[in-house]
Amino acid sequence: MQNDRLSLDEIARRVDAKAADYCALSDRIWAMPELAFEEHRSVAEQIAMLEREGFRITKNAGGMATAFVAEYGSGGPIVGILGEFDALPDLAQVSGVTEHKPTAKGTPGHGCGHNLLGSGSALAAVALKDALESEGIAGTVRYYGCPAEESGSGKTFMARAGLFDDLDAAFCWHPAVVNEVQSMSSLACIQAFFRFTGRPSHAAATPELGRSALDAVELMNVGVNYMREHMPSDARVHYAITNSGGDAPNVVQGYAESLYLVRSPFLPDAERLFDRVKKIAEGAALMTETTVSVQITDATSNVLLNRALQDAMVENMKRLGGPGFDAKDYAFAEQLQKAAITPEDIVASVKPYDLSLKAKVLHDGVLSLPTREEVMMGSTDVGDVSWIVPTVQCHAACFAIGTPFHTWQLVTQGNLPAAHKGMVLAAKAMASTAADCLRNPDLIARAKAELKERTGGRAYVCPIPPEVTPDDLRAKAA
Repeated sequence: MQNDRLSLDEIARRVDAKAADYCALSDRIWAMPELAFEEHRSVAEQIAMLEREGFRITKNAGGMATAFVAEYGSGGPIVGILGEFDALPDLAQVSGVTEHKPTAKGTPGHGCGHNLLGSGSALAAVALKDALESEGIAGTVRYYGCPAEESGSGKTFMARAGLFDDLDAAFCWHPAVVNEVQSMSSLACIQAFFRFTGRPSHAAATPELGRSALDAVELMNVGVNYMREHMPSDARVHYAITNSGGDAPNVVQGYAESLYLVRSPFLPDAERLFDRVKKIAEGAALMTETTVSVQITDATSNVLLNRALQDAMVENMKRLGGPGFDAKDYAFAEQLQKAAITPEDIVASVKPYDLSLKAKVLHDGVLSLPTREEVMMGSTDVGDVSWIVPTVQCHAACFAIGTPFHTWQLVTQGNLPAAHKGMVLAAKAMASTAADCLRNPDLIARAKAELKERTGGRAYVCPIPPEVTPDDLRAKAA
């Protein structure tokens, strides 16, 4: 039976009532950017806000010091809202300018808008909690403070720890250049070190006694490059040489390593491709008479879309309308486009959606759901949540169209009024769709049935091996 007391208008009113506090929280986190697994001050700020709102806090979630769960209410249904707050290296930038102007050289900055992401998700959780509390409605609201999305897959560890197992639905968002419900799945990925050990020797006097680990790294790279012709066109393989064995050319390198990232639209396909990469590494070791060890350090599942929740969220977004940008928002976006965003950037940013948007500086409408599902050429640890519980994500326009992510151009906009307006829209979309699930048990039932169909009966298996811990990832990030 539906409960009409959780109406969209009521949820929107409660978001607006707390919006200023959570925009200020977003700005504080923007001003204290912290890298993966180091988000201690950002987490402390969020926990302090949520404790004042009456949420019960569980710290060190999934064995990570900067992961936590905030919960209000009791019983079912249980809805979860996901937040992030990690920054990126070397992106510190002065706010509200149209030129590259670092605040401090070599320090982090919020180049993906996660200061907005976590704060907007917390705002959604608080608004929904306020509505439940006011109306005496049963149900549980959880906010998940998820660290290390950029490098570390915090949600994957939280999924492995079972933290999402009893959820009925999960909601999240990401700052963007358009307003839409995400209709693209993502690439599953597996990242691993390939470490070769040989035998060092003097490269001139006794080269025949040496066995070069660097030769093995290079031969592996050649083999993988030849494999590219014979792998699916929508798969990706990237690598970096992380240890070349030193910088002395007169030494046969006894140790060298490379870091590989394998991606594919479906996790089982990524696993099969990764097995082929491992065989190439073993071949390189045979050819050079070295040995190789493989250590998976990071992995995420592909996002499973959920049309039942997508339809509910896009209906709410269309009723809410766009962020409501004003003349100052448009003026700055236009200045930034002219000064620091190329025509190619603009086309690339709207090509997945609607090329006619390239004529705009800010998106103040709401896109409809496309009829066909596509794959986003990127990866996110939201994918692991989506294999466990029906999950939906929206995008809200916070930045000028054409803004490249992971750049200073995005950082400079991250605490401006336009970004706040997009964040508030996202909070309303998440909270109202979560309220729909609490009002209408049939929506949850349909979403769960769809998830079962999309998994094809495959139970969630964490792609990060059990022997890999968050401590291993923390060491890598450092």
